[in-house]
Amino acid sequence: MLNIREISELEKIRTPFYHYDMDLLDATLVSLTESAARHGIEVHYAVKANADERILKAISAKGIGADCVSGNEVLCAIRCGFPPEKTVFAGAGKTDEEIIHALEADIFAFNCESLQELKVLDALAGRLGVRAKVSLRINPNIDAHTHKYVTTGLYENKFGISAHDFDSAIILLRDCGNIDFNGLHFHVGSQITDVKEVFSLECRRASEVVEYFESAGFAVQNIDLGGGLGVDYENPDDAILPDFGLWFDTIDRHLKRRSGQRIHVEPGRSVVAQCGTLFTKVLYVKGGDTKTFLIVDAGMNDLIRPALYGAYHSIENVSASHRGASGEQVYDIVGPVCESSDVWGAGRVLPASVRGDLIAIRTAGAYGQVMSMRYNLRDCAGTVYSDRIGDAVTAVPPVAVSE
Repeated sequence: MLNIREISELEKIRTPFYHYDMDLLDATLVSLTESAARHGIEVHYAVKANADERILKAISAKGIGADCVSGNEVLCAIRCGFPPEKTVFAGAGKTDEEIIHALEADIFAFNCESLQELKVLDALAGRLGVRAKVSLRINPNIDAHTHKYVTTGLYENKFGISAHDFDSAIILLRDCGNIDFNGLHFHVGSQITDVKEVFSLECRRASEVVEYFESAGFAVQNIDLGGGLGVDYENPDDAILPDFGLWFDTIDRHLKRRSGQRIHVEPGRSVVAQCGTLFTKVLYVKGGDTKTFLIVDAGMNDLIRPALYGAYHSIENVSASHRGASGEQVYDIVGPVCESSDVWGAGRVLPASVRGDLIAIRTAGAYGQVMSMRYNLRDCAGTVYSDRIGDAVTAVPPVAVSE
């Protein structure tokens, strides 16, 4: 992953910090945009995955749109160069204030999640004297075979409009005087690795729902299939670029698409996950009765995925080869937060590690820094970019101790 010179530079930086490989991000964006262009698919980046300003500006510079789930995300996306006409706004609980700001910005579409929200959108647009461009978010009742906390397309989930409300939605759309029907939106979950099975089913279900609404007299000009493409957390260097081509090929094969219809997707994790690494240093090596602990200075407040989802991240000791370490040992790698769930990985085999070693927690570019917090009043992790290493804050060397 890193050469000796890069490791030497990173070891000088105060930990913990997020490191973003901007070259890898660019390569990922090129792969995504080229594949999307070949398939005639429009892309909106899911801002919730990583809202770092430099990351957002790099993505918007490629002509990609934004998928937002809060009013602040809408404002942030536009500030970072995403055009309003390529910005969509989803979320089951949009406040009136958020809706008003997005109406004033004249965004591409509100992905409307309930019948009552549709009424609110109509009323607020009427109050402002504007028209709200609305896509109905459909709950397709599809199992994405992913963690229960990141599945969104089952009837038991809070998201979208279910089939039993389709007829009521059609009647309501006809009655709303300030709504322009923009199309239909679908989303079934996140970290989907059964690409062909899950996305082919989504496309077939989407085709059925599109046909239903068009038979009722509503031309579906836009079909938004959401995001969810997974990444390889266990072997980050083996699949460093996600297989966007497989995803888009699956859409091509299974979605009924008439001439003039625009197809949209909303990737987030697959765009930014692999370019981000959380770096931390070993504070203490602690021998227990049955385990040996590596206690590091990054905690669950910096990256909550393992504690929240039981998520796996590959963990590497990048200092070991630099200092010529020999031998391996089994460790539980844990953080400093006062919670027993603050565990990075249990039973991990690493080179024999010592105080001050630099540890890399890989594939942390998505749902990492953006979900961080100050629990235990801990400082938030810093940010380092691969092309601006010199701007990073220099670390204070750890106090040497005899082994």
